[in-house]
Amino acid sequence: METFLDFLREIMKGIVRETSAYHFRKNVLENKKTTPRRRKQKGGSQKPNK
Repeated sequence: METFLDFLREIMKGIVRETSAYHFRKNVLENKKTTPRRRKQKGGSQKPNK
């Protein structure tokens, strides 16, 4: 019975490790922005700053 529990414990460790690695990859590694975004320039004539 004890060996079965050890076996089950190892399976659960593997499942937890894989799911946490998946979520880490999704949330941290794949959310990098490639370039910083710039504000769009307004069209038309603009008043000069004084």
